[in-house]
Parts: sequence; structure tokens; C-alpha cells
Amino acid sequence: MKSLQRDHSISTGEKPLYSPALYRSDTPAILAGILLALFSLSLSLSLKADGAPAAGRPALPLELEEIADGIHVYAGPHDEDAAPGNLGAFSNSALVIGKRSIAVIDSGGSRAFGSRLRASARALSDLPIRHVINTHVHPDHILGNSAFDGAQSVVVGHHKLPRALGARASFYLENFGRRIGAAFEGTQAIPPQMTVDGEMRIDLGERTLILEAWPTAHTDNDLTVFDPATGTLFAGDLLFIDRLPIIDGSLKGWLQVLAELRRIPATRVVPGHGPAFAPWPEALDAQERYFRAVLGDTRRALAAGHSIEKAISSVATEERGLWLHFDIGHPRNITTAYTELEWE
Repeated sequence: MKSLQRDHSISTGEKPLYSPALYRSDTPAILAGILLALFSLSLSLSLKADGAPAAGRPALPLELEEIADGIHVYAGPHDEDAAPGNLGAFSNSALVIGKRSIAVIDSGGSRAFGSRLRASARALSDLPIRHVINTHVHPDHILGNSAFDGAQSVVVGHHKLPRALGARASFYLENFGRRIGAAFEGTQAIPPQMTVDGEMRIDLGERTLILEAWPTAHTDNDLTVFDPATGTLFAGDLLFIDRLPIIDGSLKGWLQVLAELRRIPATRVVPGHGPAFAPWPEALDAQERYFRAVLGDTRRALAAGHSIEKAISSVATEERGLWLHFDIGHPRNITTAYTELEWE
């Protein structure tokens, strides 16, 4: 399991420089070499694959880290937001390869990025991509679905995800389209065709993934994926590392879900934002500390009769400096917590 120095810039030209023909083993080696060199130069992106492709396959169009057998993770630049250089993919995405099929976990923030992810899967394996799993509704995790539409892949998500996406799709598409520009062309909001209420198991061939739908926490449609074969948990945005977690659901609910998550017998976790993986369950500690500080301080502010404005300037301020985007996200979190807790 190696990790490489990453340049997160991704080509945003309308015409892909990396031809799908290069994924066929019969492509002439000299042509592949020339095009790969041009692709590397124009993308300013390391094309080395940590999980080496089979002999005769080209290098991957995305830098993936093989964190466990058959699990390849793209660690998005979690200090960024949607921009032309990252194609809306500033969160983590993964490929899980079984003996009969491949599952994608979180498809990224645009069709262009999803196409790169799909091409990476093709470079790693000839197996079909049967499942595209969305951990929740936020656009950086879901708008790459359109790259897999019509590819014999079923999109899977929480049973509340279709409703949430229906309510937000227009805003997400307008917002990301404006931020990303021409490279966003062709992106659509594709809802899940298969939904999870409780638990679902997906068999990839000698590898069964356990999908679990959670009560309201980060959002009201959070889904985790657990691979017992390697002890790997994909937490989606139920876990942020380094970047400030954003409450788009319930503070108290999220704390309750974190307690339940700790019971999952994983050895490593892939967060929604942060490094490719982290040790489990200690990876939860910093986020839980932040939430408990917000919970306690907000309750005290309410008891003292403080306004939301005063709470924003005083609650959990000791956490400033410990999180990326603190000054952007923290006021929103305090507003959400204040509104939730004032009705206790």
C-alpha cells in the first residue's frame, strides 16, 4: 500500500485526451505511449497506479491508492471546493473489485470526473461495473453517476436519497456548473434505482459488501459500506478528517450514529473527506470531540439566553485552527445546532 505525491489538477477540456481505445490490450504500445505522455503533460496529474494494473494495461487516468486487496481509493483534495481543476471531486471515491464485478463508491462531482473513475476501473479490470453506490446526496459524491448511466450499472443509495436529490438537483447542477465551467457539460443528477432501508448485501463475487442506511446525522440519507473481507469501512461524510464536518441533518443524531459506527468491526476507514484511509475507530475521535464541544457550549449559550450571533462567536472556538474551512463552516454548524437544541 503506497502513497504518492498528488497534483489534483484534472484536464477540463471538452475533448478527452485519453482515448478509451487505450484500455484495450491490443492497442499498439507505441501509440499508447505517445498518448499517455501527452495526457500526463496536459493533466499535470500523476498517472502512477498504486494498485498496478494487469500486464499490458495502460496506467490509470486517476491516481488511486490500493489500501487493501482489491480496494482502490481516490483521495480528493479536501482543502478545496468545486473548481475547474478538480472537476467537483474534492471528496473521496473508491473502486471495490470482486471476482465477478466491480462496485464504485461515490462517483464524484461531475460526469467528467465519473468518466475518469470509470476509465480507471477499466484499466484495472475487465470485470463489469455492476453497482455505483452513493453514500449521500451531496453533489461532490453523486454527480459523477451520469458517467455510468446506461453502462449496465445500477445506482444504489439510501431510501431517502431520491427525495433529497429531487429537491436539490436543480440547485446542485447550477452551482457546480457555474464553479466548474465547460468541463461540467453533460452532467446530470441521476437518482438511485435501488434503495436501502436498513441493511443490504451486495455480492461482487467472493466479496460481499454490507450497506447500511442510517438515521438522520450528516444528512437524512447517509449510507455506509463495509467490506468484511478486508475490514474496510466506507463512512462517506459521516466522517470528516482535517476538514470541518458540516451538519446538514442533526447534531444529536450524528453523535448517536457515531456511537453505533464504533461497533462495526473494521480495521480501517475511508472518510468522505480526508486521507485515503485511517485507523479505526480512533479516526472518529477528533470529529466527536468537536461535536461534543458544540453540543455542550450551545446548550450553555441557550441557557444563558444568548442570541445565535453571540453563540457563533463563542461556541467551541477552541477548535479554530484544528480544522480546514473552520471560519466558513463553523457558523453554519452553530446555527443548525442552536435551532435544533432550542427545542429540547
